[in-house]
Amino acid sequence: MNHDELMRLARTMLERAYVPYSHFPVGAALLCKDGSVFTGCNVENAAYGSTLCAERVALVKAVSEGHRDDWAALAVVGKGEDYCWPCGACRQMLYEFCPELTVLVGRGDGKYVTCSLRELLPHGFGPSALT
Repeated sequence: MNHDELMRLARTMLERAYVPYSHFPVGAALLCKDGSVFTGCNVENAAYGSTLCAERVALVKAVSEGHRDDWAALAVVGKGEDYCWPCGACRQMLYEFCPELTVLVGRGDGKYVTCSLRELLPHGFGPSALT
């Protein structure tokens, strides 16, 4: 799967988002090196702290299916005019499993940029910091 296809898949998740409070749907698609893809959308909750971001939904689905160290790329997209950057909590969760992850960040008009997770979270705190 190429980056354009991964972004299209993430975009399909926008319609599945549960966003009754922010009205800001986000879709994500996490590509593993073996070709497996795990999708996610944001799921809000009246107790705001319980809300899950699309990126973390895709991440948890991947981990729960045994994919922890074989991630290739993550696509994240919103409907807005600006790029839909992962929040700090998502950056940290992603760093836990794949500091070298390629991240594709899209906006509503279909354009996207590519960067590394290390660019998004320089000097990240990961498992190696605990040894």
